[in-house]
Amino acid sequence: MILQDGCLQCFPEVAGAQTPLSTLALRMGDWYSIGILVGLGASIGLASSGVLRRVLPALVVAVAISVGIGFAFGQWDEAVGGLVGAACGSLGSAPLVAGALRRGGTRGGTAALLALVSLIGAALAFVPVVGYLEALAVPLLGARLRRRSPDRHAGLRSLARD
Repeated sequence: MILQDGCLQCFPEVAGAQTPLSTLALRMGDWYSIGILVGLGASIGLASSGVLRRVLPALVVAVAISVGIGFAFGQWDEAVGGLVGAACGSLGSAPLVAGALRRGGTRGGTAALLALVSLIGAALAFVPVVGYLEALAVPLLGARLRRRSPDRHAGLRSLARD
């Protein structure tokens, strides 16, 4: 197949065998591939946060993997999309992981559940625009969880006599 003048020539030896470009990625342009990497980065950040349980190591691992995937399958713009998605995924899921472990969840169970959720998120990242929505949803839900978490020592203060 040869690309000439915006048309894909399937059989260059046959005269007049040109068809318009019909693949999804070529029609949509870069925003589609960047959205895929943003969604994959958010999913990788979610999974790394569940496995590593600490924000900074999870962020470093997720960014390294996502940027590597971005450069392997695209250019710098896809790598930046992977970086942004990984940051949103790992930073946004940190309150969820901390809250689950604080409330008695096991490390393995939390990691397994977040790995399953991240697999679903990675599959949904290939739907147009959903990758961007994933990267927005994870930090928003994490901020909501952080806001709703109780104070650490509220019980001790309520027992003190004034």
